[in-house]
Amino acid sequence: MNEALPDVPEVRVVGLPQLTSGFDLVERLDLPMHLKVHGPLEPLGGEKLARLAERINLRGRGGAGFPFHKKLRSVAESAIRRGVRPVVVVNGSEDEPACRKDTVLINRAPHLILDGALLCAEALGARRLVVGVTRESTQRSMEAALAERGLSDGRRSAIRARVQRNPVRMVTGAAASLIRSIDGGPAIPPGRKVSASKTGVGGAPTLLSNAETFAQLAIAARIGPDRYGHTGLYDEPGTVLLTVSGAVARPMVIEVPTGVPLRYVLQLAGAPPLLQGVLTGGYHGKWIDSATANEAIVSRNSLDHVGGSLGAGAILPIGRGTCPLGESLRVAQWLAEESAGQCGPCYLGLPAAARGLEDILHGGGPAALEALRQVAKNVRRRGACSHPDGSAMFIESTVEAFTDDLAAHVLGNGCGRPVEGVLPLFGGGRAPTGVPGGAAGDTGPGRQKIHVDWTLCRGHGLCADILPEVFELGADGFPTVARAEIPRYAEAKAMRAVRRCPALALRIEEETRTQAPPRNLPVLSQGRGRRAAGR
Repeated sequence: MNEALPDVPEVRVVGLPQLTSGFDLVERLDLPMHLKVHGPLEPLGGEKLARLAERINLRGRGGAGFPFHKKLRSVAESAIRRGVRPVVVVNGSEDEPACRKDTVLINRAPHLILDGALLCAEALGARRLVVGVTRESTQRSMEAALAERGLSDGRRSAIRARVQRNPVRMVTGAAASLIRSIDGGPAIPPGRKVSASKTGVGGAPTLLSNAETFAQLAIAARIGPDRYGHTGLYDEPGTVLLTVSGAVARPMVIEVPTGVPLRYVLQLAGAPPLLQGVLTGGYHGKWIDSATANEAIVSRNSLDHVGGSLGAGAILPIGRGTCPLGESLRVAQWLAEESAGQCGPCYLGLPAAARGLEDILHGGGPAALEALRQVAKNVRRRGACSHPDGSAMFIESTVEAFTDDLAAHVLGNGCGRPVEGVLPLFGGGRAPTGVPGGAAGDTGPGRQKIHVDWTLCRGHGLCADILPEVFELGADGFPTVARAEIPRYAEAKAMRAVRRCPALALRIEEETRTQAPPRNLPVLSQGRGRRAAGR
């Protein structure tokens, strides 16, 4: 059984370090050490900065891979057209259990990220910088870095800079979620899709990109595009940060030049020589088989070409001793739980997809497989963010990549292998509370209760609209219960009710059930795939 990855795992480098320069000297590069290692950085004009980003083909390193120079120019044009100052936002929200590259950068080289962000702020004329994080360690490191530079959120500051801490949730990392939280709202996507480059923080044009993206820009601005291009591939120059975990002896974050064979990266992390497959890009990514992984190289174009994905830079091999469908089911259940609970295709569709994959494992036959494919298809492009799309892509990739195992489960008695939990999830590999699974217990009471604080309640009635499974209003317009158990399938909606209550009169408390029996995947009697509660 795997263990949750630490915030800062082992860090390795292939070739000459760029982003990880100085990591062999100190655990964290404070400002004086940062300047000793990297040297000073001269400002660049807006168009010169955009041309630099274009020449090195810099794309967002958070998963989407959007060209940075286009984003930079779009923000500048919107700001000029509207006559307002833009905002710069660094997205360091890394909430996927298998990703740690940005967390490592923020904890160990925060000033490299700030270099790139401040370079953009000066070029755009921005007077506001926000760094979004979700972990205590990244919050401490970035706040210390801002203090070391004398930056604060004070009104008299030349540039107002602060850290925005949000909860650890998969949807928190969405650009729209981070912008909404900076504006004082909940860290979940809004119901409409708006370009941050046009209307972002406070309605101003906002340059929002991933932490590694800003760090890469800072490296290129120092050494120039020609020297930057001497490393890696000609069409994707530079290095890439990868988080390698799964069935490996040494989970690590590793900086490699583009073009390095993927098999070499796996060997460095101690992956077994015989693999079933490799998940590329993280839990919104795609599986590739062992033969393909043996031939692939580390680059966005190469992985796309062979059916994989660079995505958020997570690489997760699995060995031949575990059931790949069972391993993927654990992830699918976690993805379903991570829904913001506000879009039907997401908070209903993703649990249905997880149940469909579980039906296949139970021997549901071809009908279960067809039902799963239909659910995954219906989820796509219908949510307020990319979470349902990425989750559906992961599930579709699973059934396409492991055809032999799929046939064994659909047409036979299973693949004969246990579920070992090699793909990391929060809490040591356990699925969070409230994952809809399909067994009778999942439709019954969960492990949470919702409470009404009568000293605060003003009878707005939103709780009954959002959570009719629990609340109904009496003749006086107030809820008829003060405390109630939340059904497992409705836990996401309960969280939404708590967030939306205008009077802040609702709270959720966890039930403690020490005698709850473990629930094993019924694939084989010796299966070890747990779905225990709690995260």
